[in-house]
Amino acid sequence: MNRRDALKSVVLMMGGTMIGASAILTGCSPERQLKDLNFSPEDLAFLDEIGETIIPTTDTPGAKAAKIGEFMVMMVKDCYDADQQKAFIDGLNALSKDFKAEKGKDFMEASSEERLAFLNAMQEKFKASGDAREPIVINMLKDLTVLGYFTSEVGATQALRYEEVPGRFDGCIDYKKGDKAWAL
Repeated sequence: MNRRDALKSVVLMMGGTMIGASAILTGCSPERQLKDLNFSPEDLAFLDEIGETIIPTTDTPGAKAAKIGEFMVMMVKDCYDADQQKAFIDGLNALSKDFKAEKGKDFMEASSEERLAFLNAMQEKFKASGDAREPIVINMLKDLTVLGYFTSEVGATQALRYEEVPGRFDGCIDYKKGDKAWAL
């Protein structure tokens, strides 16, 4: 299976809820995109920390080890249309501003518990609003983090069970409670 087929499978498993899923499935880049969409090293570090809050380091490496910020930037630049790109950038700016207003410090200076509580509150606020028309940045960030992490070498080989292909097919493997899921 090549990377494109793996991405299609992950998107379909996620129910196609990821923003830009149509671009991934068709393999075409959006017709309209923002020009000069540049991310600074500070932006990448910010995205890495958000990803690490969503998938933290435990007994396996977290999202930061998979360089999730670089993955998010690549997906936003290559797969999102102009409206989605603007929503992503505006959402990141609002997240940063709202966090500072609420906590009195920058997201990057906060503890992982404060970050997690803030992101969970954002998600709950979105759910309570009942407005499913417009995707909120927290959903974009979660989708990109999960997709990027589990399709990365770190996620596929250390967080999931991985067997290099081609290999022997054994369609009847016993599952033991606590076993890791298989990587695509």
